[in-house]
Amino acid sequence: MKKHLLPLFLCLSLLTGCAAAGAAAQSVPKAAGDVSIPVLDADSHPDTSYAAFAAELLRQSRTEGENTLLSPLSVMLALGMTANGASGETLAGFRSLFGMDLDALNAYCASALSTYSKLGGSTQATLVNSLWCDPDLTLEDRFVARCQQNYGAELYQADLSSAATVKAVNDWVKEATKGLIPNTVDQFSEDAVLALVNAIYLNNRFERPFEAPVSDWEMDFTAEDGTVSHPKGMSNGIRTEQYIAARKGQGVVLPYDDGHLGFLLMLPDEGVSLTAYLASWNGETAGALLKARQEARVSLVVPKFEVEWSGSLGDTLAAMGLADAFDPSAADFSAMGSVPGKSLCVGDVIHKTVLKVNEKGTEAAAVTAAVMKATSAAPAEDPIVLRFDRPFVCGIVDLETGAPLFLGTVENLT
Repeated sequence: MKKHLLPLFLCLSLLTGCAAAGAAAQSVPKAAGDVSIPVLDADSHPDTSYAAFAAELLRQSRTEGENTLLSPLSVMLALGMTANGASGETLAGFRSLFGMDLDALNAYCASALSTYSKLGGSTQATLVNSLWCDPDLTLEDRFVARCQQNYGAELYQADLSSAATVKAVNDWVKEATKGLIPNTVDQFSEDAVLALVNAIYLNNRFERPFEAPVSDWEMDFTAEDGTVSHPKGMSNGIRTEQYIAARKGQGVVLPYDDGHLGFLLMLPDEGVSLTAYLASWNGETAGALLKARQEARVSLVVPKFEVEWSGSLGDTLAAMGLADAFDPSAADFSAMGSVPGKSLCVGDVIHKTVLKVNEKGTEAAAVTAAVMKATSAAPAEDPIVLRFDRPFVCGIVDLETGAPLFLGTVENLT
């Protein structure tokens, strides 16, 4: 029996309903599986499906006036593992949520893990997965093999009800996220039998850092309710940037020195709320914005900020089509494992994120925990003035595909 966790972006999927047993967490050696790693169909469009999921997840999770920061990739990796244990209508819910069948989902996740773990430049990246399983749960060999081969998941035997296991999970995440997320869970519920965890850590340096002094310069930031705060500002004066002119907004992409990822900043036009601006975002938006970027002389001002977000995604995911997975009477996770006399369902999906933005670059971390339980335009000649002094959208994106690894809104810097 095992458990699995993910660094920086942690997606913990917990199955509850079976009694906990066992002592300290013990790593279980990986076994040679009989499943092959699927390959993406060249005619499929997984990046668009993933980006559509990311946009809807942000819309559904956001509270107006509050900062929201998500790692759709972390959530997908954690739930991707979970999907390998689903059958019937429950599996259909995962297919609807991500817009791809199980083989395509596994292939996309395996590709993302491989790609984003090997970024160049000065980028530091960690993407890991693990399974933490209570002894009362017997896992299906095929489920374990799929999680190991497609997600590189490590398996641990552990008593989920013990304080020692909680500490082991938290320490594991803390190490993976370089201390950015020191505490993931306070305790597991009595009926928790499996934790599927994904963690992601990214430390990226801008290809061209902000070099102007920022230590004693404050800018004004005006929230939608009129509240004014004074965060530290960053600017390089007037220089050539990758500028984006789009419908209802404008923005920039600040490439990192790894040549693969970039920091996307989009500012809605004056008079356009973030809610109205995000309403039209879909699976093609981020990619279209990146394709529209062009070099222009820009006077750019960006706040130096740190944001954190934590919460349960259970209700959000249920509303997005995954309701059966959370319903003890409807969930079918027979392909995952079994607890004598009980059935499995997802108890909760916990998500925590951190993003720090300074003149050198960005540092980001996220945790998603799924807990299973057992229950009965052309460049302008004059400089373009672009001040991010009111609510805006930001994200860490793949410059080639537009896939957002992080996506959020900055609405309050008090």
